[in-house]
Amino acid sequence: MSVAVDISGPCRIVIADDHAIIRDGLTAILNNEADLEIVGTANDGKAAVDAVDRLDPHLVVIDLSMPRTDGAQAISAIKNRHPKVRVVVLTYHKEDAHIHAALKAGADGYILKDDGRDELLAAVRNVYSGRSYLSPAICDRVMSGYVRSHADEEDRGNAAWEQLSAREQQVLKLVAEGYKTREIANYLSLSEKTIEKHRANMMRKLDLHGVSAVTTYAIENGLLSQ
Repeated sequence: MSVAVDISGPCRIVIADDHAIIRDGLTAILNNEADLEIVGTANDGKAAVDAVDRLDPHLVVIDLSMPRTDGAQAISAIKNRHPKVRVVVLTYHKEDAHIHAALKAGADGYILKDDGRDELLAAVRNVYSGRSYLSPAICDRVMSGYVRSHADEEDRGNAAWEQLSAREQQVLKLVAEGYKTREIANYLSLSEKTIEKHRANMMRKLDLHGVSAVTTYAIENGLLSQ
């Protein structure tokens, strides 16, 4: 479905990726186009949401695998707070689970880092104009309903994960990345007692015992940035 957007000026873009070289490369490519303007960058999902709050861009180019808050969670937060902001996922992930999670979160476009410069520009311009855009490498599968036909199977496989609240999912990811309770509390602006409660609930629901088990779970389910 097309979404009416104001395209009277340059497309204001925020780039979110945890690798500086990727952010710099994307900035160089996109800023070289007269109709595109990079207004900010972010190195994790929470910083991406904060940047959108602060900079009021038209569009966000975002990776899925990032530390602290992952891309799908960030997309969902951005769309909830700024429904008119358009989102293009730029990632190495071409697995059904990642595609489904990104589209479910509200992504308007999905392209791969294996795609070329022209594909990136086409995705940004199409999405900015109100259209959806998928990388040719995944388009046929998505359009044929492959991802949707496997949604039920995926949902069953992720049943335990989906028992968790959004905050518990976030705490799990942070614990798996090695952050201590105090650091998590500071990052999320919550009390240590609240973090401990979320942590205990998360571990009980997933039947995990200890930080190593949490880390193993996160690795096996592709929750950690590579």
